[in-house]
Amino acid sequence: MAMLFAVQEINRNPKLLPSIKLGYRIFDNCVRLDVAFRAATALVSGTEKYFSMRNCSGLPPVLGIVGDPGSTHSIAISSVLGLFRVPMVSFFATCSCLSDRQRYPSFFRTIPSDAFQVRAMIQILRHFKWTWVGLIYSDDDYGRHAAQSFHEDITTFGGCVAFSEILPKNNDIVEIRKIMHVIQTSTTRVIVVFSTGSYLLPLMDEVVRQNVIRQWIASEAWSTSTAFLVPRLLPFLRGTLGIAIRRGEIDGLQEFLLSVRPDNDSKNNMVRRFWQEMFSCRFEPEEALAVAEGKVCTGQEDLSKADMAYSDVSDLRPSYNVYKAVYALAHSLHNLVSCVPGQGPFKGNSCASLHDMQPWQLLHYLQSVNFTTGFGDQVSFDKNGDALPIYDILNWHGMPDGSMKAKTVGDVDESQPSDKVLSLEEDKIFWNFKSKKPPRSVCSESCPPGTRKATRKGLPVCCFDCLPCADGEISNTTDSLECFRCPKEFWSSLEKDRCVPKEVEFLSYEEALGISLTTVSIFGACVSAVVLAIFVHHRHTPVVRANNSELSFLILLSLKLCFLCALLFIGQPRTWTCQLRHAAFGISFVLCVSSILVKTMVVIAVFKASRPEGQGAMKWFGTAQQRGTVFILTSLQVVICVIWLSTASPTPHKNTHYQSSKIVFECAVGSVAGFATLLGYIGLLAAISFLIAFLARKLPDTFNEAKFITFSMLIFCAVWIAFVPAYVSSPGKYADAVEIFAILASSFGLLMAIFAPKCYIILLHPERNTKKALMSRTTK
Repeated sequence: MAMLFAVQEINRNPKLLPSIKLGYRIFDNCVRLDVAFRAATALVSGTEKYFSMRNCSGLPPVLGIVGDPGSTHSIAISSVLGLFRVPMVSFFATCSCLSDRQRYPSFFRTIPSDAFQVRAMIQILRHFKWTWVGLIYSDDDYGRHAAQSFHEDITTFGGCVAFSEILPKNNDIVEIRKIMHVIQTSTTRVIVVFSTGSYLLPLMDEVVRQNVIRQWIASEAWSTSTAFLVPRLLPFLRGTLGIAIRRGEIDGLQEFLLSVRPDNDSKNNMVRRFWQEMFSCRFEPEEALAVAEGKVCTGQEDLSKADMAYSDVSDLRPSYNVYKAVYALAHSLHNLVSCVPGQGPFKGNSCASLHDMQPWQLLHYLQSVNFTTGFGDQVSFDKNGDALPIYDILNWHGMPDGSMKAKTVGDVDESQPSDKVLSLEEDKIFWNFKSKKPPRSVCSESCPPGTRKATRKGLPVCCFDCLPCADGEISNTTDSLECFRCPKEFWSSLEKDRCVPKEVEFLSYEEALGISLTTVSIFGACVSAVVLAIFVHHRHTPVVRANNSELSFLILLSLKLCFLCALLFIGQPRTWTCQLRHAAFGISFVLCVSSILVKTMVVIAVFKASRPEGQGAMKWFGTAQQRGTVFILTSLQVVICVIWLSTASPTPHKNTHYQSSKIVFECAVGSVAGFATLLGYIGLLAAISFLIAFLARKLPDTFNEAKFITFSMLIFCAVWIAFVPAYVSSPGKYADAVEIFAILASSFGLLMAIFAPKCYIILLHPERNTKKALMSRTTK
């Protein structure tokens, strides 16, 4: 009826085809491919009878066909019509395969392709973050091609198909129950269905029987079907979201429908059959007595009083597409007849002949047609013959009378900017769940920042485990596929979601270990200063003067420097501290050990000088020689330090090898050979001092300071022998702590072993601090 109305409206329009009247021929395909195919071939093969009307005569000029509504029928018919370039405009065939211009060059449609419908569904799934969905489709061209497109497109936003099931053509209950078992065992809460109502109804009957509630997503083939909007299905299908053909309005259509009356034309029995069914009557009295209780149709019954969907024009969808299809052909024909001679699109800039128009000529104009309907919708076709992709989004609501109604809650318009393609009024959507909120439908919950996705073996990509990032790696987005390593001087936070500067570790004055070592170092320096003060104060006493008091002062001064140089190993390394710490340490200890070595040699010289055969020994160990020996021995260490610092000086170094999560701020020695030479020289002097003192340990008690020197050097050597392996195996700041400990331990060992006995006599037994007392001691 929408086609009839459109043709009559065009014929009355003085601005559209003013000198041409359109005619039509309507065939019922009886939902059979063979019937539809015969009808189409009859129209284009010229089997119609000749006609004569005013100035027109000959075969009926069939320039275009509106239909077929089915995808399978359209595929078959377009394959033939394409050979003759006869344009065919379908109002309901949605198979994406029909967009193939190589196979179907003359096919157009005023309904969007399934490819667009699938993309519209993907927009909905993406909006609600439904990444785990089931798919059910009919076993026909419509269902198979839609399912194929859906499988391809759902991956664009990270979605997956939980299951994919085909509805049986013969409504086999065994197959239906297998599908129901898959639905119930699947974890998905959302199911997309591409099917016509006839294939889907048996499944919905089983849904009712098994009391299954899911979120259904309906394709345009059944989203507006009244067969599902019934009270029996309300508890299970309310809340369904559906893609629907764009609703339109056609002014004057309702009045036209109510004005239709049957006639006696035998070739136009469609209205008569409709009339008989609507009013339960028959036009033939004999037939009326047999099947209609004697009620005879008059043809004047009032359609406005009949309660039926026939005259309801509030929700025009397929009918609106038929209306647009007729107008598309009419506008194309209008453009064809409006061609200016010499400016035409055909060979030699010619126009089509008005008395011999060919379908292929109309096809040319149909490809570029562009007009706006009275409802305000733009109609045009892309290069594949597809209409502008616009869909309404429906939501099934329960009504007070127990039925359901499909209400528009949004639309999908691909002509809009990408962020406005989907428009939804979410507050108007009814959800058929206890929470009254959109369901969650994911195989695995999103991985938070700090983790990465790891796909489960044998399952779709939507099914994954969330693995925490390794130390030093982060992910700062949801559902990250991989973790990223932090830059060299950064480390991952505890949450592994951001990089933070690495902790810089060095032996600090603020930490307990640093405070302890600093305290001990200062204490040792103070003790050395106190002992030095005691010795200075009692410098004229025999105990202090024995064996050259000047060497004792020099040893105490160097010990004080040894204690203080330990402080250079504490605090943040800087260039000057790195260079000074080892130099100060090496020179201070050489000064100390060389003084002890000379002091030991003086003890032996004094003993020999006390004997007649060695009276000239002391001339070789006078004060000048002692000073010179200490100076020369110390100068050699100074030379070692100068060469080391000038060739490969120690520098601050940020070391990340000890511990990846920290930066160990240390002093790189620069030259291992230089450092080893410095320590080796100290060790050599210490070994010589120990050896000489050990050999002199049995001298008479009166001169036997060698015992204390032997003991002090034993402590010194033991500490530094233990230092080497401890230093090498200690990481970071603990290496500095080990070196400080060795410095302090050896310094305290020297201080206590050499000077404690003398301080004991000076402070506690002053009566023994006399020359007579010292000379009266006997040898053992």
